[in-house]
Amino acid sequence: MTINSVVFRSSGQDLATVGTYIEMASRLTGPVLLGLAVLAIRNRVER
Repeated sequence: MTINSVVFRSSGQDLATVGTYIEMASRLTGPVLLGLAVLAIRNRVER
């Protein structure tokens, strides 16, 4: 599964510099986007 390989990728694999930056950015923005989605859904339900 693609999501499994992205989320649970073993840290033993060496990545290129660009890959490292992409991984760090995805680890930071993933929870932020998830939180914003939860807030948006909560706001829709309350109205």
